[in-house]
Formats: sequence, structure tokens, C-alpha cells
Amino acid sequence: MIEMKRYVRGWGLALVLASSFLLVTVCAAAQTTKKRKVVFVIADGIPADVLEKVATPNMDAIAQKGKYLRAYVGGGKETYSETPTISAVGYNSLLTGTWANKHNVWDNDIADPNYNYPTIFRLYKNQFPSGKIAVYSSWTDNRTKLVGDGMAQTKKLQVDYHADGFELDTVRFPHDKQRDYMHRIDEAVIDAATAGIRQQAPDLSWVYLEYTDDMGHMYGDSEQFHKAIAYLDAQMGRLWSAIRYREQKFGEEWMIVITTDHGRGENDGKDHGAQSDRQRSTWMVTSLANVNAYPNFRKPGIVDIFPTIARFMNLRVPTDISRETDGIPMIGAVSLVDMRVNGFQNKLDIEWTPLDPSDKSTVKIWVSNSNNYKSGGKDDYTLVAEVPISRQHASIPWHNQNPITKIVLEGTHNSLNRWVMNPPPPAEKQ
Repeated sequence: MIEMKRYVRGWGLALVLASSFLLVTVCAAAQTTKKRKVVFVIADGIPADVLEKVATPNMDAIAQKGKYLRAYVGGGKETYSETPTISAVGYNSLLTGTWANKHNVWDNDIADPNYNYPTIFRLYKNQFPSGKIAVYSSWTDNRTKLVGDGMAQTKKLQVDYHADGFELDTVRFPHDKQRDYMHRIDEAVIDAATAGIRQQAPDLSWVYLEYTDDMGHMYGDSEQFHKAIAYLDAQMGRLWSAIRYREQKFGEEWMIVITTDHGRGENDGKDHGAQSDRQRSTWMVTSLANVNAYPNFRKPGIVDIFPTIARFMNLRVPTDISRETDGIPMIGAVSLVDMRVNGFQNKLDIEWTPLDPSDKSTVKIWVSNSNNYKSGGKDDYTLVAEVPISRQHASIPWHNQNPITKIVLEGTHNSLNRWVMNPPPPAEKQ
């Protein structure tokens, strides 16, 4: 009888332990499968040195949880990818993860975007058609032209929630010479964004705020500019509060990235558009605590936000898109960075830097002599070499009669790409 009781007790204990283990496993699984959502904010025209000078307690609180990073815009200076430090150009570099030589937005007219380079919104909707996306912005063009809401070129991409067009409402926002109406518009944008996050909680949202750039253009490096940044910080506090509300009440996992589209000129801070260091100098504030080593090794670019969002949201980036993406993910594993290509004497000398010096993997080198992707076609890539990543360089044959050569380095965890542009032969003398 005693033995039977011991057996029953032991069996009961085993059941308790098994149930406890199952409960812990279920809870752990629930934690790892939290619904992930993203908000990215573009606050217009703030160079890194000014943001670091002005008190921004709310953005500091976000960075304390995650990270503050200096960053850059403008593409490869004096290279084929050099990109104007202009507002809409910067927005589209973030949206597509590419520089202007690909996305084809060169100024604020947004005359002819190349929609063959999909935005992060299209990448998301292609994989999660029932997911919800949102745009909260003063500029209607951000949604209609850049994101391409409802356009045939974007396959009728549908922006589920939006609040924009405020700049056209001169009754509610009468325009004044001091452009204080833009601050009131930004307040309306934040009101809509915070309400949208709290109530609808879109999966992927873009918030755009303009007032800082207006004050920069009007007053340059000034008290007015600094005050506009203080307004921005208060707005980010409200947005962050809405995000924390969703996380605490609904158990969601949110990522916020706040950045800017360009810096300002060195002389007085009023202008931008060129390639001076300060006009290229930007920043990022993110709630992500698990930023990888890449931003510590190289200053990240605005194009890096696209692949970072994709990784956070567990989006698959198809090979043809990955080979065109100019950005590097700032979370998760990264194999190689800092790709350099030099063409001479019928060969291409290629260099890279492994992010982990002890990495024993290999790098595949792919080459294409076409740019059909630009017009919606397919480029034929040839695998020309596979070498140890630790070698850090390779030389391959180069038939430089082609107008373009596209090189892709494929590592285990990421790929890099560069173009070699060949000038046309000189015209024959008559």
C-alpha cells in the first residue's frame, strides 16, 4: 500500500512537472510570437550636430531603451549613386532601400519614380495582403506619389489608413508668413498617428513632420530652429506613449525608428541639397536594443532602414530585390560590409570586410552585364567565384566593353552590390 502511494505521489509529481514545463513552453512560445509592428518617422531637415545640441528628453528615453546613431544620406559621394540631399529624395531612399540612381526621385517634384524598386510597404503587402499599412503626413505626395497608393505601377497598393493633405486646407490651417501653420499641421499629423496607433494599430506606419525644415530654411541655425526641434521631441513623446500603450495592453512588440532626410549647409544652416559633410550628416533614434555590430563598424545610411524593418517583421526579401538593395540590416546576423570595386586592365578588384573576423564561411561573387531590372525585367547573373570570406578580396575578369557591370557579393547572412559604370567611347572626329 505504501509503495502504491509512493507511485501515485510520484506520478502526480511527474504530471505537475510536465504541466509546468508545458506552461513555460507555451508562455515562451507566446513571447517569441508577439505581433510585430513598425512605425518610422521622418522629421525633416535636422543635422546630427543640432539634434545633439538641443534637449530632447523623449527621444533620449527611446534611445535609452534602444540606440542613437549618427547616419548619412546622399549615396556614394562622387560615385554613380550620389544622391541629392533633398527631402523627397531622402524619403524614397528610406522607402526603397536604394539610392536615386535606382529609385529615380531626384527632387521634390517626384516626376518619375521608378516603381520597379518596391517600397517597404509593397514588400510587406506582397507577403501579408491582409496586413494594415498607414501614412500620416503633411504632404499628400508622400502617399500618392512615393508610396503609390492605388497606382497601376504599384499593382494598386492600398494604404489602409491615412491622414494627409492638411497643407491644402487653408480654412483649418490659414497660411501665415512665419509658417507657424506648419507646426499646427504637424500637431494634427501626430494627433492622427497616435489615435491610429492606439485604436487601429497598423502593422507598418510612416509619420512625416515638416516644421523643423521650414524653420531651418527661414532662420538657419537659430533659436527658432531649436524650438521646432523641442516641439518635435514633445510629439515623439506622445507617439512613444501610444506605442507603449499598445505593448502593455495588447502584448505587441513595436519598433520605432526616427530619422531625418538631410542635414543643412555649413554656412548658416539654411540650405541643403549638395554633398557637404553637414548636408549629408543625419541620425537615427530607435527603440531596438539588439542593434548588431554593423553600425559600430560603419556609419549607417538611410537606406539601411528598409532591410532592418524587413528583418524585424520577418519579411522575405526575394533575391532580385536583395541584389538591388543598397542597405544593410542593423539587426540580426550580417556577414560582410564595406564593399569596394576597382576596374582596371580587364579585371575587377573587389574588396570587403567580414563583420566577424573568425567567420569561416564563403562569399559568392555574382556578375551581370545588364540592367534590365530598371525597366521591370530580369538580369542574368553569373556566379564567377566563391572564395573564403576571410580573404577579404578577389580579382575577376572584366570585359569592360559593357556600359554597366553589376557585382553582387553574397554572404551567408547578407549581400552587397556595386555597379561599375563605363563611359561611352569618344565620338570619332569628322
